[in-house]
Amino acid sequence: MSTSGGTKAIIAALGANLGIAVTKFCAYLLTSSSSMLAESVHSMADCGNQVLLLFGGRQARRPADAGHPFGYGRERYLYAFVVSVVLFTVGGLFAVYEAWHKWHDPHPITSWHWVPVVVLVAAVVMESLSLRTALREARPHRGDQSWWRFIRTSKSPELPVVLAEDTGALVGLGCALGGVGATLVTGDGRWDAAGTAAIGVLLMVIAVVLAAEMGSLLVGEGASPDDVAKIKAALVGGPVASVIHLRTLHLGPEELLVAAKIEVAHGDAVQIAQAIDDAEARVRAAVPAAALMYLEPDLRHTPDE
Repeated sequence: MSTSGGTKAIIAALGANLGIAVTKFCAYLLTSSSSMLAESVHSMADCGNQVLLLFGGRQARRPADAGHPFGYGRERYLYAFVVSVVLFTVGGLFAVYEAWHKWHDPHPITSWHWVPVVVLVAAVVMESLSLRTALREARPHRGDQSWWRFIRTSKSPELPVVLAEDTGALVGLGCALGGVGATLVTGDGRWDAAGTAAIGVLLMVIAVVLAAEMGSLLVGEGASPDDVAKIKAALVGGPVASVIHLRTLHLGPEELLVAAKIEVAHGDAVQIAQAIDDAEARVRAAVPAAALMYLEPDLRHTPDE
């Protein structure tokens, strides 16, 4: 996985979630808090998700072969989509089910009252450190976009997934603190159930957003409008008078397929071949991700062709 894939952010998140998951589960065993159980399952699901992202990045590095002539770059999108499914089912649906069960059989936290609060505060600290690493890794790739826009438009799936998971984890911890705190104050276990339900709904919303974005990338997304404009500008030059048709497709986060029909004003076969080579060089200089290019020389027959 390339540096832009956010490997450092994934490893930081994995380390944080492993420690958090064990601590939360121990707190659940001591207190029987449904919020603590939901949060421990959430953290374990996040651990599995980070392993999936790392594995997907490794699979995507395999070289192209006869069966997959354009390589395996989209494996990163596939595993990121699986992450969204795991987050929805293992994290979200389990928390909602646990909340429903606790609401119909509420019971207060009768022992080790201080444990869940201490554990949740410690988890907030660790998740904040993980989120800080993800933000630092993503900032060079975000440009002047908002963070929401970056998550929606990034072609690299790992950083948006980690950012969404860490942000959701912090909000979920706030819900858990609210539910546990209200239960400790009032003695009513339904507050704990309400906090658990909020965690489940939050995780399902994040999972749906990630599934929509990863699904779009799996189906196939073209280059950004800015990159398309750069490619069109770079193609024109010398015998290449204009671009008749242009199609782009992301084969992976850092690998772009460019197919274009270009208007060649004059030249014999050797000159046209040289013009195509020069155009490819200009495009790669302008958009380094344009790894594969197929340029077809033609004549413009009608003004709106």
